[in-house]
Amino acid sequence: MIRTMIFTLLLAVGAMAGQAQPSPVLGSWSGKLNVGVMSLTLVLHLEQDGDSLKVALDSPDQGARGIPATVDYLSDDSVAVKVGIINASYRARLKGDSLVGTFTQNGFALPLALERGLSEVKRPQTPQPPYPYATEEVSFENKADGAMLAGTLTYPVGYDRLSRQKPTVVLLISGSGQQNRDEELFGHKPFLVLADYLARHGIATLRYDDRATGASSGGEVKNATTEDFMRDAAAGLDYLRHRKAFGKVGCIGHSEGGTIAFMLGARRLTDFIVTLAGPAVKGDTLLTAQSNRILQLSGMPATMTVEKYRQQEAIKQSPWLQWFCDYDPAADIRRTRCPVFALNGDRDCQVISALCIPALRQLLPRSKKNVVREYAALNHLFQHCTTGLVSEYSQTEETMAPEVLSDIAEWIIRL
Repeated sequence: MIRTMIFTLLLAVGAMAGQAQPSPVLGSWSGKLNVGVMSLTLVLHLEQDGDSLKVALDSPDQGARGIPATVDYLSDDSVAVKVGIINASYRARLKGDSLVGTFTQNGFALPLALERGLSEVKRPQTPQPPYPYATEEVSFENKADGAMLAGTLTYPVGYDRLSRQKPTVVLLISGSGQQNRDEELFGHKPFLVLADYLARHGIATLRYDDRATGASSGGEVKNATTEDFMRDAAAGLDYLRHRKAFGKVGCIGHSEGGTIAFMLGARRLTDFIVTLAGPAVKGDTLLTAQSNRILQLSGMPATMTVEKYRQQEAIKQSPWLQWFCDYDPAADIRRTRCPVFALNGDRDCQVISALCIPALRQLLPRSKKNVVREYAALNHLFQHCTTGLVSEYSQTEETMAPEVLSDIAEWIIRL
């Protein structure tokens, strides 16, 4: 995923000296905070722990947890929590089985009612064991960067090691930010869903934890750029070839992973490429368009320019952002001679299809095997959506549109 500066509400932990009797306010509470054109799910946890009170405010729609806070007040029918690091507070009174109060941040006050209990997260596409195929826990090394990458190799249904017919295998490359092998976010596991679907259609996959994430270890992260992460993926492709258990060895990259896929293609390290919302224009142009689309959908003037975007302090402090802003994928896309299937959703707010689809069609070498396809009403995660805003990701039960899964499998099988 392209790194976006998103308003976050994060986990808070506070302490309060002992309560003589447990307050009826204790427990877990959840509700929706309406913020203009969108709503955010908030979950408040109030838990007695000996003489102290543990408080947690979750924003599952943003995948946000972990910022300390303090409890200002707790009684049998009222609570006041302060989350100083984001300049926010919540004050509420117990009414029946609801907490009814006000959430305030940076001087803006919004009504927030919470109902007792946790909000249920439904992910019907997430596969559940037992699986009709074999998996293997493996690891491979990027020696140049001192990174050991751990992952899951998924064999297709009916795989026979003794068969002369070797299956195609695909390396799955995640988007930006350190993510686990399932590319897990907002309760969704896109790469697990994709690996499961491909296995059921005769295609093997290797998905891996990003460097220094999950079971992977080593490798620079703080100052790493997409070039560093490209070397991790290249090591994965090399590992798959050396196993001599597969036929074609290709890759599927999502978002930044799509950039990496074209970098690998230009270096002739992969037999084919599938890009899911892969950038096709210069980084600063892409991120400026992203900012304007989000501003526009949020009801604000879309006035960001490339110059204004590059002046932001966050860019100066991030080697990844500096590299990404300067990188133009055009040369790598032109040099990619292997078959390419490039997909984008027309409501993607992060990698804008109106920019990238025309660029891909112009830059890709002509080949009957190359396919560039835009999908209606799909967002950056390839979910069916209304606006495409990030706030919809967690609220949508669908992890990946069925037509996208089937199109990827059919295209690979036809190669």
